[in-house]
Amino acid sequence: MADTILMPALSPTMESGTLAKWHVAVGDTVSAGTLLADIETDKAVMEFESIDDGRIGALLVEDGAEQVAVNQPIAILLSADEAMPADADLIPSPAPVASAPDSKDEADFLATPQPAPAPPAAPPAVSHATTPSRTRFAVAPSSPPDHHAGRIFASPAARRLAAERHLKLEDIRGRGPNGRIVMADIEAHSPAASTPKDRPAAPAIDSIAAYRDRERTEVPLSGMRKVIAQRLSEAKATIPHFYLRRQVRIDPLLALRTDMNATLASSNRRLSVNDFVIKASALALQDVPNANVIWAGDHMVRLTPSDIAVAVAVDDGLYTPVIRDAHTKSMLEISSEMKELAARARDRTLTPEEYSGGAFSISNLGMYGVESFEAIINPPQGSILAVGAAQRVPVEAGDGSASFASAMTLTLSADHRMIDGALGAEFLAAIARYLQDPLLILI
Repeated sequence: MADTILMPALSPTMESGTLAKWHVAVGDTVSAGTLLADIETDKAVMEFESIDDGRIGALLVEDGAEQVAVNQPIAILLSADEAMPADADLIPSPAPVASAPDSKDEADFLATPQPAPAPPAAPPAVSHATTPSRTRFAVAPSSPPDHHAGRIFASPAARRLAAERHLKLEDIRGRGPNGRIVMADIEAHSPAASTPKDRPAAPAIDSIAAYRDRERTEVPLSGMRKVIAQRLSEAKATIPHFYLRRQVRIDPLLALRTDMNATLASSNRRLSVNDFVIKASALALQDVPNANVIWAGDHMVRLTPSDIAVAVAVDDGLYTPVIRDAHTKSMLEISSEMKELAARARDRTLTPEEYSGGAFSISNLGMYGVESFEAIINPPQGSILAVGAAQRVPVEAGDGSASFASAMTLTLSADHRMIDGALGAEFLAAIARYLQDPLLILI
């Protein structure tokens, strides 16, 4: 029986992608593991492999096709001796654009057959999707979902928005893959709610007299930039941020780093100030576990390990690769892992599992000379630390004399739904304590 190969969701934020290049042609015989195509997501170009044996009966999307929706049919896979059916109903209409899996649970759900709206006579639709570390697929049977019969399938983002709008998921019909409820379903169910999507659109530039005759260049948004714009607008509008700022004196840290790098010089290894910030933050989360939290719509989730996400700038955007269990790792392990993740982020070869997770992020602009700034929380995380440049500042001694010391400004952005002022201050003080007395990091 012919199978329909669907556009896979290859990253947690992918709603559509570009089919950069086919590696097979109509009539080619393929087997499990055969490279079918290169697919460009909002984050990277990833290889897409077959999980079944068969023969390519049709390619439904051309090389270079952009904005191909997740779950849209892209090819037909036949058995080895099967002819291409003449029945046009074999090729279903494109599925609605759906949010990609936001968590491992959502990704695992894709590997489980679940009911989805479809004509009873249509054949199962098989969606092939691979990452370098695993392959998954989903089979779409023909009956509509029955939410009341068991678990309601909804993306974490949809669950959060439904909770914020006091909506019951069982009252909402999902239009995502296999009947899953996605953000668009919540938006459609409560259009009057105030969200970034409900705000007035920006006016056309030509409608503003001051810009009408000015020379300009139209710059289209990349997939990554669109995702950043959507997620951070939503985060800033829906998360009650508050900010705590303090200056930490780091002369002992700089001296220790100089000594350690001198020792490491022969092995061509080097520690950065950011490596110390990562380890200090990881230990602080262990000291103040109530700050190690993520938002789950109608409840919080407190993580046990310190998984630290670190912002890495790339062309036209950024990644936040995660160093997992950072509290258990040595400074050298953190430094080595961070360098590897940053290099792969710039090459856009990170897998979704490597840039997802954690309850806390670090954004360091000190290397750009920025003295202090306020960062936007990356949902569902509970906080983010903005790190400024080290500066020489005057310090008054007890006898009234003045001297200069090296200091940098830390600004903690916290989600007030989970972290109150006193808890945030305790957490920031714990980070500062490790940075001001760096030997505590090494003990």
